[in-house]
Amino acid sequence: MNSLPFSPGVGAVTISRVADNQWHAIENDLVVGRGHASRRLDGRTFLSIDTWRDAVFDRLAAAMLADLTGPLHTVVDETDRDLTANWERAGLTIWRREAEYVVPTRPSAPSAPSAPSGVHIVTDVAEAPLRELDQAIRDEVGSTVGWHTMPAEVLPWQGGTRPIDPSKYTVAVRDGRYVGFVRVATRTRRPRIGLVAVLAAEQRRGIGRALLGHVLDGLHRAGVEAATAEVDETNTAATALFEGIGAERTGRTLELITGKA
Repeated sequence: MNSLPFSPGVGAVTISRVADNQWHAIENDLVVGRGHASRRLDGRTFLSIDTWRDAVFDRLAAAMLADLTGPLHTVVDETDRDLTANWERAGLTIWRREAEYVVPTRPSAPSAPSAPSGVHIVTDVAEAPLRELDQAIRDEVGSTVGWHTMPAEVLPWQGGTRPIDPSKYTVAVRDGRYVGFVRVATRTRRPRIGLVAVLAAEQRRGIGRALLGHVLDGLHRAGVEAATAEVDETNTAATALFEGIGAERTGRTLELITGKA
């Protein structure tokens, strides 16, 4: 257990690393603050601190940053300016801004948009061509807009082969080849649209909108009124896609980082 005493003026408080990913701030044998580091499957480490005292926050943050190697991330609600200021005081900077949406399953248009000529939307998805498409999209992202604009679903994976569950995907097919997909997680309070992606050569033809419309129509017929989605604010195409089908922006989160990813 590593302990760091607080400087004068803060009180008899000690920071202790109680586990590989947990820190406690202790005062008079009471825990007055907790820090936690969570390593996600995509390899990124996210930090969180729970305390009502700024001085305790500062010491917990300093201990965590000293113990861990970067880059380190955290996510805060844009409206929580105090928490944002605390992390910025610790040395983190805003890396991305992500808009949160509620997406009605019945779009404002009278019916789901149809796929362009020669493209078919399927839900019976095979893993091998899905994995091939996933890799192709990841390669295109890495060479163009960059990983920081994308959700965790397409970030480089740690520890070997990325797990892929075909049941979560709806796919667009042209001439027997997968050219786009939408990924939906349903084991949440509201279904979450994690990713809509189309190969660069097939973009601007309405495939993304058709994929999204197909999924939303299916959710509507299943009795689901709305889904959720998050979009990086620099991704103007995705923003236009969701807002074009009547998605309502409900908030914004900030991702802060200790250094460039």
